[in-house]
Amino acid sequence: MPTYQAPVADTLFILNDLLGFERYNNLPGFSDASPDVVEAILGEAGRFATDVFLPLNQVGDREGCHRAADGSVTTPEGFKAGYRQFREAGWGGLSADPEFGGQGLPHTLAAAVNEYLSSANMAFAMYPGLTRGAIAAIESHGSAEQKQRYLPKMIDGIWTGTMNLTEPHCGTDLGMLRTKAVPAGDGTYRLSGQKIFISAGEHDLSENIVHLVLARIEGAPEGTKGISLFIVPKFVPDEAGEAGARNAVSCGSIEEKMGIHGNATCVMNYDGATGWLIGEENKGLRAMFTMMNEARLGVGVQGLAVSEIAYQNAVTYARERIQGRSLTGTKAPDKKADPIIVHPDVRRMLMTMRAINEAGRALILWTALKGDLSHLSTDEKERQAADDWMGLMTPVIKGVLTDKGFENAVLAQQVYGGHGYIAEWGMEQFVRDARIAQIYEGANGIQALDLVGRKLALNGGRAIQAFFKEVGAFCEENRADERMAPFTKALKKGLNDLQSATMWLMTNAMAKPNNAGAASTDYMHLFGLVALGYMWGRTAKAAQDKLAAGANGDARFLEDKLVTARFFMDRLLPETAAHLARISSGADSTMGLDADRF
Repeated sequence: MPTYQAPVADTLFILNDLLGFERYNNLPGFSDASPDVVEAILGEAGRFATDVFLPLNQVGDREGCHRAADGSVTTPEGFKAGYRQFREAGWGGLSADPEFGGQGLPHTLAAAVNEYLSSANMAFAMYPGLTRGAIAAIESHGSAEQKQRYLPKMIDGIWTGTMNLTEPHCGTDLGMLRTKAVPAGDGTYRLSGQKIFISAGEHDLSENIVHLVLARIEGAPEGTKGISLFIVPKFVPDEAGEAGARNAVSCGSIEEKMGIHGNATCVMNYDGATGWLIGEENKGLRAMFTMMNEARLGVGVQGLAVSEIAYQNAVTYARERIQGRSLTGTKAPDKKADPIIVHPDVRRMLMTMRAINEAGRALILWTALKGDLSHLSTDEKERQAADDWMGLMTPVIKGVLTDKGFENAVLAQQVYGGHGYIAEWGMEQFVRDARIAQIYEGANGIQALDLVGRKLALNGGRAIQAFFKEVGAFCEENRADERMAPFTKALKKGLNDLQSATMWLMTNAMAKPNNAGAASTDYMHLFGLVALGYMWGRTAKAAQDKLAAGANGDARFLEDKLVTARFFMDRLLPETAAHLARISSGADSTMGLDADRF
């Protein structure tokens, strides 16, 4: 069975040395997140992930979820007990509002904990993960009564949540949805329709499931302008606020999936189910996007999480598996062959995974901190800048880190050779589980289009210009530091490629929109490489400063950081040039064949 150790030391380095977490202790929540408290929480979260979630990962994959004739769903053996431990430990309310029973700690800390849980068991971690998204939507758009009715139980974990968007005939194009809502005359609505691909749509972990459902009120405009969002609980709360009568919503079937078998992905049928409007009529997408953006960042964490556990196990295997001799001479004379970790091509795979994981973790936590600042900072400019960063980075984190997460799971499988293809070693499950992250919450091609088509031009390009300025300033500030030359020169070259690609799009996409469409995925990955490179540049600077100050106890850790940073700059960041070349080639060859000639 695969093993896992949460990367607590790396998380603490990012929080303390890269983000300067203590600088924000004047903000709500941060004042309670002292260094010793943060270290204790992360250490306990890592232990919980390894001891409780990890042993259920292969169990969940083998057993899957089962639907009974009455539509009820049973989760794999051990899931109910594991979820009870999760709930009783209070992990679901770590960063939730104390007014409704949460602990009120920074969302940045919750993002780190979410990585650990998702590494240990991605399918299991999705149940509380979806609940967090539903909580965010109700917090932002629900009425005072709705907040009081639902949030305390959802934060506690007694009730869980879902999001219901996709229908059999429409996925990303939500303007085509058919689920209808008919006013009942008493302030409620009756919802009818079918939703598919609903993760955690039905299960036996909680007393109630609160579905957030997109539907069209009778007479509403066609397209996305006529979509509203509704709260539709599995059990209608009674006067005491407890789960009461069964609502007319049911699981019609469980999807047979490639991976994440431990999570019940359901076809949900609404047959005149009672629902309550959340937010304004015909403004449902605005409310749902609060949940979707939360989910997209969470999916980016999933990409990192699976990549991390796959990497850890690949390293262990590479140290133990003997095959051939080192090109520079025998390294294990007492054995018939050397461990495969001595071979450069195996190192290439391991270093690629490591470099993406450590920079990806930094980018996620950096962005999570921006999310906290966008809500909590007392400085209006800081709030705006943080919100701009969040909007710009959400499609990059979701798209790039899930693409890289899948690629890295495949690399880890390759390190194992034939054993990687055999179920008992666990690598093939990581490959299957990682694959969905590129698809749901907006397929990665949609994330790329969102970045190119919306985020770049938003507010006159304010966010992208701020990013250019920040990265450029970092390179300039460290230009005279010889220690930083290997990092700043490579980063500046990548930044120049990104600026050139952005200028090419500005010049060539308006008159010929297909140029933007054909360039979008390459642009997203070019952007991702520069963002990850920026994280490595900042990491190298922090590591060198700490070494210069005499951090002897951490010397090996910091030196390893510098080697990994150098690998990223030498071997991965130069790919920006290839992305720029593809972008600059335009759309003619991509769109050259008529549809009937394929």
